[in-house]
Amino acid sequence: MNGRNRSSFGHQRQPVFCLPLEDGLLVFIEDTGEVYHANYLWIWYMLLAVQAFTCQSSRMKELPLAKAFMLIEPGPVTLVTTAVGRKKNIMTISWTLVMDFTPKLGFVTGAWNHSFHALMQTKECVIAIPSVDMAETVVGIGTCSGADTDKLRKFGLTPAKAKVVKAPLIAECIANIECRVIDYVKKHDLFVLEGVRAWIDPDSHTRRTFHAIGDGTFVADGRKINLRPLMADKIPPGV
Repeated sequence: MNGRNRSSFGHQRQPVFCLPLEDGLLVFIEDTGEVYHANYLWIWYMLLAVQAFTCQSSRMKELPLAKAFMLIEPGPVTLVTTAVGRKKNIMTISWTLVMDFTPKLGFVTGAWNHSFHALMQTKECVIAIPSVDMAETVVGIGTCSGADTDKLRKFGLTPAKAKVVKAPLIAECIANIECRVIDYVKKHDLFVLEGVRAWIDPDSHTRRTFHAIGDGTFVADGRKINLRPLMADKIPPGV
């Protein structure tokens, strides 16, 4: 086409002719008769913009599906206490699920955990919420078994009498929730719990909990963001 390049322009793909000049391109739109002079500096900027957009849109890289659970964690690491007769035990639960405001809670454990059998037998427990200061103790509790270890004694934790259930509160924790097992979903080893009493230490020097990523690393609570005014009609009375 005598040095002219035919292309398309705009969303309607109008016929466009480009004539190279010494300082740029002369652009002619056939349908409208419009003529534009685009200097090379402008063209260079446009190419950079397209390149930047292309890089930005392709930043996402596929993550192995086996690591997807690490992107979403439902709550802080907790301790779960049980009691069968005079034998008390503690286990560490990395993820505890809040199911509604009542409160209804859930977590997953199975026969591989010594506490599983106590939960199935007594249908009750206490969920104790430790502070970030207790992180190493909590991890230690999770790496030994109550089958052959008195964890309360080994880790120097103080059992306190609960009001409704026989499982103990943990005095060193920020808070404790007495729970009854109201359902067990065998297919998923999911225990569904109903909170029947809750306790909090008003003198605790920290309210910071910590969260398990799933690869041996943890994240501690940071700055609190208050968006209550935007959620006023979603928050239940008394919360």
